[in-house]
Amino acid sequence: MAESKKIPQRGEVPVEYTWNTADLYPSDEAWEQELGAVRAQIPILAGYAGRLAESAQTLYGYLTLCDRTVEQVTRLHQYASLRQDEDTRAAQYQALAGKAASLWVELSSATAFDTPELLKITPEALEGFYADEPGLELYRRFFAVLQDKKEHILSDGEEKLLAAAGEMAQAPDEIFSKFSNADLTFPDAMDGQGSSLPLSNASFVSYEMSEDRALRRSAYETYYDTLGGFRNTAAALLDAEAKKRTFFSSARKYASPLAAAVASNRVPPAVYRNLVDTVNANLDKLHRYVRLRKKLLGVDELHMYDIYAPMVSGVSKSIPFEEAKATVYDALAPMGEEYRAIIREGLDNRWIDVYENVGKRSGGYMSGVVVHPYILLNYKDDLDGMFTLAHELGHAVHSYLSNKTQPIVYRDYVIFVAEVASTCNEALLMEHLLARTTDKKERAWLLNHFLEQFKGTLYRQTMFAEFELRMGELNAQGTPLTADLLCAEYKALNAKYFGPDMAADGRIALEWARIPHFYYNYYVYQYATGYSAAIALSRRILKEGEPAVKDMLGFLSGGCSQDPIDLLRGAGVDMASPKPIQDALDLFGSLIDEMEALTAG
Repeated sequence: MAESKKIPQRGEVPVEYTWNTADLYPSDEAWEQELGAVRAQIPILAGYAGRLAESAQTLYGYLTLCDRTVEQVTRLHQYASLRQDEDTRAAQYQALAGKAASLWVELSSATAFDTPELLKITPEALEGFYADEPGLELYRRFFAVLQDKKEHILSDGEEKLLAAAGEMAQAPDEIFSKFSNADLTFPDAMDGQGSSLPLSNASFVSYEMSEDRALRRSAYETYYDTLGGFRNTAAALLDAEAKKRTFFSSARKYASPLAAAVASNRVPPAVYRNLVDTVNANLDKLHRYVRLRKKLLGVDELHMYDIYAPMVSGVSKSIPFEEAKATVYDALAPMGEEYRAIIREGLDNRWIDVYENVGKRSGGYMSGVVVHPYILLNYKDDLDGMFTLAHELGHAVHSYLSNKTQPIVYRDYVIFVAEVASTCNEALLMEHLLARTTDKKERAWLLNHFLEQFKGTLYRQTMFAEFELRMGELNAQGTPLTADLLCAEYKALNAKYFGPDMAADGRIALEWARIPHFYYNYYVYQYATGYSAAIALSRRILKEGEPAVKDMLGFLSGGCSQDPIDLLRGAGVDMASPKPIQDALDLFGSLIDEMEALTAG
């Protein structure tokens, strides 16, 4: 194992590897000035209460001012969030993030009247308004979507009360984030040579991918033994999240929290359950993968700390960030020069915060700010780091095209399609790497990573989705989500997915306590549906070329101007059908076949 690398303080990271938040605001003082200016607009919006139906001009004036204000508040919030994520311990940016969150609540409360008022405007009156004010034509789809929500909209007073509760509703996620990223610390892990290595949320993942089994086991046991000391706190947070979902979905008269969550994206609940059912019908392929992994690792017992280790040894290599940038750029050539020009702009102009520093938020994400997207990484010099870069750049291009193409009211694409561009980038990168190698062992190494993508995205995220379903069912029954119950449910689910060749392990029962996505309201299933769609799209792009790229760019530029199922159909994929999911799972099976053949003997 290489000698331990000290995690730098924020100020020690070279500026070229940090994102340029000055593109949003040149200083905290400028942010504060904008905050004051935007806050002054909120009473103006509130002054439209009771007036939205008085004329086409009044309605148009309100909608356009509201759009501009939401855009400004979003920008303020994003700056505060980015600065806070640079170092979650920094009090001044915790304060800015708090102010931004309060501003959202203030805006929501001040405009809570609008949806009930807008729903009172009859279709006949709206047609007259469209004739009187041509600018309102832009909002025709907006009103059609709003009408679909009519039965879930409450009275003015009830809407205002729910909006005011918004800040409290953020508490489970915010407390979990502070606990996990700022307060939770771990003893060092030990590698096979007896050296101590610093353990953190970010380093845990890289240690679990190490070829050093002693390090994997030490990191795994140390991490979960430490986390286990906070199991009741973690369970209380998740229980609060489940109760919050039930409260808001019940208040809005949805059949369940799941129904409320998918309705916000205009996706039928059947799509969620179709994913779970299709994956459950194909668990035999994951069990085959586990058996192959056990064989190739040459272990008597396969443990969960072995599940991320490379099945092919002696090939893994260091991939510095500069090399990763060049490789990803080359791999995306099939997407055409318009697409790659956006990639180049991001790579050259500090859209990306690259390396881990003390206190930095773990993981990776893209924030689609109007000025340009921002990407947070905790880059490690390895294959996984390169794929994460490709993934987040896909998100960035999606947001960039949506923001540049669509008017404010239709810019924000729904979560259901959010993972398609990112995973399509990953699939194209994998095809690029496979096409460049003639070495049998290197091909097996790359196939190992491809199989990991399927296992981690299509199977693991569906397992998370099934756990969320179970969490919702238990909460609906009035069952408290205690640590013991959550551990029992999660352990049983893990055993079902990974099958009989995975050794029973009590520690994995705690994994739910480290997953931030369980606070994202039925988000994770969309990783799996998005991955299935992306596999289909990547194959169409490689096979058909320009026509497929044109359709893909149209999809990426669509924002929420159509329902997500329709946007994807326009790109050539029907996610209302199980076919893309089954096709992806069949590809996983064929990759196992190839891996078995390459490693036979």
